[in-house]
Amino acid sequence: MERAAAGCDHAFGELYRRHARRLQGFFFRQMGGDAELAADLTQDTFLRAYDSRQRWQTGQQVAPWLFTIAYNLCRNTWRHNQTEAEYLNRLDCEPSEDATVEVTLDTDRLDEALRQVLDRLPREVRALFSLHYEEDITVPQLAQMYHVPEGTIKSRLHKTITIIRKQLKNYETF
Repeated sequence: MERAAAGCDHAFGELYRRHARRLQGFFFRQMGGDAELAADLTQDTFLRAYDSRQRWQTGQQVAPWLFTIAYNLCRNTWRHNQTEAEYLNRLDCEPSEDATVEVTLDTDRLDEALRQVLDRLPREVRALFSLHYEEDITVPQLAQMYHVPEGTIKSRLHKTITIIRKQLKNYETF
């Protein structure tokens, strides 16, 4: 990144090679499986990173910096599409469950159930969950990205896990 910040386009190309796939996967999940939008937002992330490469500070980790840009692009997209209210309404709706049905599932069914629960979460909450549990961004890094104390991030993650557990309680093994 130091070479890229100094203007070396080859070094910036290497950053793209190393991080584009993870960023595109993040966007794919956050944008509801829209592959074209994920690709566009990945490109936008690197364009913004390239434009602001002189503002990168030596010693700063590259992945959290790129994911901060990516997260901000997600927020802008959500705001533009005005879909967050729709997801908040979905979160309030509890799916009907038949308590007498014995649930047996394999890994694929559990993954699908988890994906559905995550899809019902507000985008902001889903992004935080994805950044921490899927992209391995640490709590201190998330606190810096969101401009909130670490305790707030921990609280939000705990609340999200509680919601997920409640939604997936039929899949628990006894």
